[in-house]
Amino acid sequence: IHYATTGSYAREVPSEMHLTGKIFTQRIERNNLTLRTRIKRLARKTICFSRSIELHEKVIGAFIERHHFN
Repeated sequence: IHYATTGSYAREVPSEMHLTGKIFTQRIERNNLTLRTRIKRLARKTICFSRSIELHEKVIGAFIERHHFN
């Protein structure tokens, strides 16, 4: 993965600790799909679209907190 080997990320995480491969990509894509299907604000601009960035970030943060930590 090119972006993982440049910039500040490369200085923070040694290259032998970088996780690459199909299984890790599937987990990331599964997480993205869960966010898009459970939070309609991310899928389209409809009645559930946030009018402000602050509200948008709070709703997404609350979902992630509830989904991952409960």
